[in-house]
Amino acid sequence: MPRLNRATLEKQQRTFGVGPYIMLELHCHSQYSDGTLTPTQLVQTAAAAGVKVLALTDHDTMSGCLEAAETAQGYDLTLVPGVELSTVYRGRSMHILGFYPDGDRLEAPLRERLQGRKQRAQQMLDKLHRLGYALELPQLGEGVAPSRPHLARALLAAGYVNSWEEAFDRFLGEGKPAYVGYAKFSAEDGIALLRSCGAVPVWAHPYLFAGGPVEEVLPHLVEAGLMGVEVYHPHHRRSQQERLQQLCQQYSLLITGGTDYHGPGLGAKALNSFALPMSLLAPLKAAAAHLKFPEVG
Repeated sequence: MPRLNRATLEKQQRTFGVGPYIMLELHCHSQYSDGTLTPTQLVQTAAAAGVKVLALTDHDTMSGCLEAAETAQGYDLTLVPGVELSTVYRGRSMHILGFYPDGDRLEAPLRERLQGRKQRAQQMLDKLHRLGYALELPQLGEGVAPSRPHLARALLAAGYVNSWEEAFDRFLGEGKPAYVGYAKFSAEDGIALLRSCGAVPVWAHPYLFAGGPVEEVLPHLVEAGLMGVEVYHPHHRRSQQERLQQLCQQYSLLITGGTDYHGPGLGAKALNSFALPMSLLAPLKAAAAHLKFPEVG
């Protein structure tokens, strides 16, 4: 795979914060996972916010990408197909973003992941029932990946909690009474799967990972084939962003970022609020092209 040289990385980093011509958003969710907007509504909202390139990265499903891409054709906006794989590393949850996958090759593995999510949601429902909180998930459409936010909304609608945060703090967070871990799908296997389907694997929000220091974990992921790091995320402090930039230089990794947008009213940053330059896109596209056509270039 072509490596980013230091000059290119430094040029990218100097570009941040230069003004209004910044329109890249590489981490968003729709109703096909735990977002509140349909893919169409997400594209419309992004376009209104000035986004020019939008990645739809729903959890363990690409079901919304076609609708989003078709909607984007009516706007001055390009849709980057993507996915956010739920994996496990050192027994803790780790999310791996994949950009530009071959959807046909990824369809069967994602169908298996989707089934695993359904089983996990049912196991958490069963735990809630045993705790005395009887509730059912709303009917989810075909291809929708059930997740803890769906359970949080059900708890809220039933009056068992007063807020989304309370649902996680009391029941759904890691280590809480109704929590169930992901099916055993390792980060190494997730990275290999994405690369085999032509997708660029990127470690999502590294500083949210609870299984070890970033500096200790990252070399192992690079050895497994990781190609990038999500440097810019709402849960990363400025000092953490700067440290991740340094690590990307050290390991010749791609830099990505996004607001991890799930919809309005969820306390998240607004779309396009991160000041991400378009210069991050070309290396990402080039890496994806090299995975698909390694004999070129």
